[in-house]
Amino acid sequence: MATVKKQFLNHNKLDKVFRVICVSAALLICLILAGVLVQLLYYALPAVKRFGFNFLVSSNWDPVNHIYGALPAITGTLLTTAIALLIAVPVSFIVAMYLVESASPYVSAPIGFALDLLAAVPSIIYGMWGLFVFIPFMQKLVRIMTGITFNGYGFLTSGIILALMILPFICAIMRDVFKMVPPVLKEAAFGAGATSWEVTCDINMKYGAGGLLGAIFLGLGRAVGETMAVLFVVGNIQAVPRSLLSSGTTIAATLANNFSEAEGILKSVLFELGLILLLISLAIQIVAQLWLNRVRKQMGEK
Repeated sequence: MATVKKQFLNHNKLDKVFRVICVSAALLICLILAGVLVQLLYYALPAVKRFGFNFLVSSNWDPVNHIYGALPAITGTLLTTAIALLIAVPVSFIVAMYLVESASPYVSAPIGFALDLLAAVPSIIYGMWGLFVFIPFMQKLVRIMTGITFNGYGFLTSGIILALMILPFICAIMRDVFKMVPPVLKEAAFGAGATSWEVTCDINMKYGAGGLLGAIFLGLGRAVGETMAVLFVVGNIQAVPRSLLSSGTTIAATLANNFSEAEGILKSVLFELGLILLLISLAIQIVAQLWLNRVRKQMGEK
């Protein structure tokens, strides 16, 4: 009896230690995030005080006269991200469904392995490939299809490169989500006379809605803050997007181009751009969580 009581007390102590470690780790993450926010805000304050709200809506970028605006970088970031998602999400969904539902093991295994390899490729490799291979291809393609002389740099090129970069992540998660759908649900639907499309929409998508949305927002978060893959092909011009073929910049590309030599108010401006990028990423995560909670409630989950 004494031995059992001693073991029970030891287990309680281990549980308390484990609980303290878990809570400490969670609090550490919150502290790191708060520290990053405070640090960015501290160094961005001179630019905030000098330019105010006008910084967000101004397109001026004049280092000689120390006049700066964030509108080109913000709009460029949002545009390239939107293009990437419009391309990557449907393709990822189709590929994931094919690998799970239709492909034989001899086909799905090598394709799945290739997806995992693509996910591990550094973003700078995508940027270099875009610069030396994809830009010349875009120049010829646009000239043949539209007759327009296009230098290859721009938001469309950047969006496609981003789509290729985030597609393996989204597709891999969607594939795993579809694999988690209980086979008995799909077999019951087929037995009731449902078509493959109906099973996909009514069973696979609804059962894995949370995971699918999580995959999309994971790709979105990666695309928003991408630097090197965009830096090589976007054109790096401080201008508000006028078309998909126009050159421009993003927040991450602006930081990479200017931070090494930044001093004075320009350095503070770049910290404010970094703060804006972080707030955009946080807003995306908050929207993702709210949307996922809404989807779970609609499906009857707690």
